[in-house]
Amino acid sequence: MDTKGFELGGDGPSVLVVGIDGSDTAWRAMYYAFGLARRQHSTVIAVFVVTTAVAFDGMPLDSFQDGIDLAGELGHTIQALAAEYHVTTHFLCLTGDPVLTLSGIAAEHRADAIIMGASQAFGHRLFGSKALRAVRRRQCPVTVVP
Repeated sequence: MDTKGFELGGDGPSVLVVGIDGSDTAWRAMYYAFGLARRQHSTVIAVFVVTTAVAFDGMPLDSFQDGIDLAGELGHTIQALAAEYHVTTHFLCLTGDPVLTLSGIAAEHRADAIIMGASQAFGHRLFGSKALRAVRRRQCPVTVVP
């Protein structure tokens, strides 16, 4: 029997997509993903999505450049953590709608799960959070970290 052939699926996750925006819950999601990836020998794809209508930590971005600057800081921190945890990690900075972008990256890389932090914004209780929108799209399992 050829055990080196292509297999769809396996005994654990091979690719985890994590949404990161610098918030406390997003960092908890990132640490959760690193722990899981380390134990399961998975790859983490950390995705930061720059939008013009999104506020981070309650503070709206002054410009698109602020989002790019934040992405640079996040990228360096995530790569340092990846080295510390010994986890293969890719950092992507993209523009667009966060939920559609995360879902697209997950589909493109055949991710086993999307991991996101729960929203702390009051308005999301009324209008729905990004995590809830991602769960509704459910192309793969979505874990929401509080």
